[in-house]
Amino acid sequence: MPDLNKPFSLLAFDFGLKQIGVAYGQTLTNSAKGIAIIKAVDGVPQWSEVGAVIELWTPNIALVGLPINMDGSESVLSGRARKFARRLHGRFNIDVQMVDERLTSREAKSFVREQSERQQGRSHDLTKIDHIAAALILQSWLNDPTLGQQP
Repeated sequence: MPDLNKPFSLLAFDFGLKQIGVAYGQTLTNSAKGIAIIKAVDGVPQWSEVGAVIELWTPNIALVGLPINMDGSESVLSGRARKFARRLHGRFNIDVQMVDERLTSREAKSFVREQSERQQGRSHDLTKIDHIAAALILQSWLNDPTLGQQP
């Protein structure tokens, strides 16, 4: 775990069975931005694409959204997201933390709808929001690093 008193960078992954959103952020400006959506087949990404993103952005920590039910119990996808997190750590030797992602997809869809309304009704594909959800996961961690937990 990097020294939280020094600036460092992070990548966040919004795990999904068909696609995985990716966001980049850093502690110097305490900000996060969605950067990519990586296609997946039954939750398995093209690991070369994941590696390329990690190599390009060189994060100190990777965050993976943990899909938790509203009652706090783990969802059906929680185990798959944890497995993805362990593989990130194993393949790329990077510190990985899980972050509760409740409501991030809903919040991301709401954000995209608001943007559409501001742009005079231009429609946006709401299936392409995973990088925004990843940015929300990352921003929540930046706001409170104690949210992170081990996979």
